[in-house]
Amino acid sequence: MKRLTFTLMMALVAMAAIAGDFAWGNATVYFVITDRFNNGDTSNDINYGRRIDYGSEQLNAATFHGGDFAGMLAKAREGYFTDLGVDVVWMTDVYEQIHGWMSGSGAINDFPHYGYHGYYPLDFTQTDKNYGTIAELRELVNTLHSQGIRVMLGANLNDPGYPTLLDAVQLGFADTGLTAAEAVEHRKDWSYDTFYGNRLNWNGWYGRDWLRMPDEGWDESDPLQATLFGLPDFKDESDEPTTIPAFLHRKWDAEGTANDPWVNPSARALRVDRSWSPMQYVVAWIASWVEEFGIDGFRCDIVENVHLWRWHDLNVACNAALKRWRAAHPDDPAAAWTDDFYMTGDFDCADIDYKPDYAAAGFSSMVNFYFPKQGDLDGIVHTWQAYSDSVAAHPDWHPFSYLNNSYHRDANMERMEDCAIALLMAPGVAQVFYGDETRRPLSDARFNVDSDQAFRSDMNWESADTALTAHFSRLCHIRRAHPAIGMGRQTTIDVHTCVRTLGDDTVVIAVAVEPWRRVPVADTFADGTVVTELYTGKQFTVADGHVALSDHPARVAVFTR
Repeated sequence: MKRLTFTLMMALVAMAAIAGDFAWGNATVYFVITDRFNNGDTSNDINYGRRIDYGSEQLNAATFHGGDFAGMLAKAREGYFTDLGVDVVWMTDVYEQIHGWMSGSGAINDFPHYGYHGYYPLDFTQTDKNYGTIAELRELVNTLHSQGIRVMLGANLNDPGYPTLLDAVQLGFADTGLTAAEAVEHRKDWSYDTFYGNRLNWNGWYGRDWLRMPDEGWDESDPLQATLFGLPDFKDESDEPTTIPAFLHRKWDAEGTANDPWVNPSARALRVDRSWSPMQYVVAWIASWVEEFGIDGFRCDIVENVHLWRWHDLNVACNAALKRWRAAHPDDPAAAWTDDFYMTGDFDCADIDYKPDYAAAGFSSMVNFYFPKQGDLDGIVHTWQAYSDSVAAHPDWHPFSYLNNSYHRDANMERMEDCAIALLMAPGVAQVFYGDETRRPLSDARFNVDSDQAFRSDMNWESADTALTAHFSRLCHIRRAHPAIGMGRQTTIDVHTCVRTLGDDTVVIAVAVEPWRRVPVADTFADGTVVTELYTGKQFTVADGHVALSDHPARVAVFTR
């Protein structure tokens, strides 16, 4: 038996990726909550009068923890993402977040909840200072692009972030009777519903021209009218021209040029009132990040709560912005990429089902909530068959599957080796959540009523399971080198074995591999054919329609000619 070095295999994959050998249908996406990944610059840990330490890990469940662009850049320069073998990095929203806290666990209010995760935008035209500057974001994106890695951000057309006591004090839109120092303190008896209920009397915040108001008779059973978790809901259906809310103009006037290092240059001209509807402003603000940085795709939030034509508007705007960025940066390696702007989205409890209306609006997938996450390799081949059949039926639509993400900790962490095999050998996009590959533990936030915050614990760099990381890396590199895995037609051989083919690329995948197993390959490789097992790099000769494995070190074997 001969062996190919794994280092050589990784180098060849990286070279192919930088040269542009990429397809979204076979992508491996690494999803990062920037604030929780790596703290590269401690000087930006506290901004806007926020407080980050309330005395315990439970109370600090949703404060900012220090992760930033500088930390991600450091890991990119170390080669963490290329060594892992991913070809897309998805970062949570980079926009400036609400300054203050929202009540954690809703009305229970057991901890202060800040917008560390990027889901509570305050100002779409600049980065949050806790994440870093425009220059740092540019260097991060450019570095990832130079490594052949696409960059995704989050996009939200549903709502702005919650109004908070601190924002009300600082931006002057509501009388709280508090100072900024008082507003930052966590008040367990504070009621968001009572505070927000007075919004019709506020000064220059989003008015009824922008938001759905409680006296307008909206049908909360209709997702296109319902308010999500009490968040302010944009009137995305409105085509009526309006102006930018006065509190934002006050904010920008007060900041002057002091915030220039964080202001998106492509968004500057979008800070003026135009005869635009609310969604025209928001779409333009979000698309400006594509124009400035060459962002390659968006994960869109709760898509069924926004009218389809607005998502189509965003898709058109982002494709145009990406083309302009590529034309303006001819020397950047990413300028040579020809794939369209990519959009996926969260549609509540979506499976892999084809959604023709969303496809027409520019989406290529919806996040798949139902991928099996228990590491059961005795049934996964049949799941893969269904996924492959779906891709064959709709080549421009594919599964977007995950084990864990920012609001679901579903995977069996004791069986992550098998979970990784199930996910990374699956047809369609495979999304790895930061720390899946290091066996990142839950934080003490698991003891709060809203225990989901524990899923977003700090990356466990000091206690990483390096053997598991190496396992993920081998699978990711195999996947990246063989587009048949994500996009090929599958033929099921038996309950543990299948073959996938895409053009000249053919792989046989065997799972639940036990030592000395004989893998049936008769219909794929003729007797006498020398095949390479990609996980180990060993070579075998097919005999009697089988590959006879020796003492195999993993529960998966992937063969190619």
